[in-house]
Amino acid sequence: MSTAKEYWKANLRLVVLCIAIWFVVSFGFGILLADQLNSVKLGGYKLGFWFAQQGSMYIFVALIFFYAHRMNILDRKFGVRED
Repeated sequence: MSTAKEYWKANLRLVVLCIAIWFVVSFGFGILLADQLNSVKLGGYKLGFWFAQQGSMYIFVALIFFYAHRMNILDRKFGVRED
């Protein structure tokens, strides 16, 4: 039973990390820090605008792949891998 609790705890830590990164990128960079980031240009667009419109979506997709990869590692570590 302790292995199941450790697995769940590791899974929750990973989920909280992914949500925190997504929050910082989407809300923090796209809304709170947009004015400061707008002084930098990326591809002709202001960086704050880019994060609000596209950056948070790219980070979200990258986090999906990151989560899947890390969960595969956790599944192998705790012996619950699906074949």
